[in-house]
Amino acid sequence: MNREETSLIKEFMKEHRPWLGAVAGAVVVFLLMFWLCGLSLTIPLYLACLYLVIQVIVFLIQYKKFCGHHKELCSIQSSLDTIEAVLPKEADPYEKDYQQLLLLLADQKRQMETEQKDKDKEASDYQTLWAHQIKVPIAAMSLLLQTETCDCKEELKGKLFDIEGYVEMMLCYQRLRTLHNDLLIGQCNLENIVQNAVRKYARMFIRKKIKLDFESFSCQVLTDEKWLQFVIEQILSNALKYTKTGSVSIKCDCEKQILTIQDTGMGIAKEDLSRVFERGFTGTNGRNERTSTGLGLYLCNRIVGELSHAIQIDSVIGEGTKVSIIMDNITIL
Repeated sequence: MNREETSLIKEFMKEHRPWLGAVAGAVVVFLLMFWLCGLSLTIPLYLACLYLVIQVIVFLIQYKKFCGHHKELCSIQSSLDTIEAVLPKEADPYEKDYQQLLLLLADQKRQMETEQKDKDKEASDYQTLWAHQIKVPIAAMSLLLQTETCDCKEELKGKLFDIEGYVEMMLCYQRLRTLHNDLLIGQCNLENIVQNAVRKYARMFIRKKIKLDFESFSCQVLTDEKWLQFVIEQILSNALKYTKTGSVSIKCDCEKQILTIQDTGMGIAKEDLSRVFERGFTGTNGRNERTSTGLGLYLCNRIVGELSHAIQIDSVIGEGTKVSIIMDNITIL
């Protein structure tokens, strides 16, 4: 007898204590009457045993119904959305009242879920519309900066580049729920993907005077080019954001199937390392810099998971951070 069966028996006995007490009391009173009257107890004992056997049979029948009812109710837990169709037939008015309460709560739950879905869709549509609309003034400002000359021109270009990155991040966040529908998996040249990401941040490397250590490699990887490039861009963005002086190195060990991006920046606190992939977590550096959204690495982790890759971060405060993207399907050219 397992623990669940033992627990069920205890619950059943507890629920039927008044009935069991009444049966035991009836037998005792019956026998006591004959004994007090000085009559023979042979026939009364026989009748008492027969009565107890009948009660035991009734008890077992009731327990079997109790167990069946328990299993039915347990099965309902996995199908609450269609609770009306799976509720067992009520055994008594008391249970009928409980079932009515359950139906009322299920109806309220559906209404709340529908309202929440409508609110989420409205917010998502607005954010997507805003992200697309904001691209127009960004493009206009970019054109103006190309024609205008001022002392802060490069600084303004850098800030505009940051705005574009935040807008792109938000659009990516909006697509997360349906990311699998946007994937186009194929054999891609990994070096070209990395070079495109580096090219996007070339101006920032120059402006911050950060040295790029890039070792050429020749291999292909089974992935989605656009989304893998987004991941690499986010890692480069973090490396440049938290590296004041020094270098950023990009290396690929095609045999071990690992792409590493390492910087000589401020590093990540040991207590923060286990939480860097959590949504909204900014850590000590993010709070100090006040420029972190807590979404970049969260998005990276989600995306590499969809691509069947993996991401790993090692860091030492004051020495820098190394981000490794592990891909099990690299082919050396």
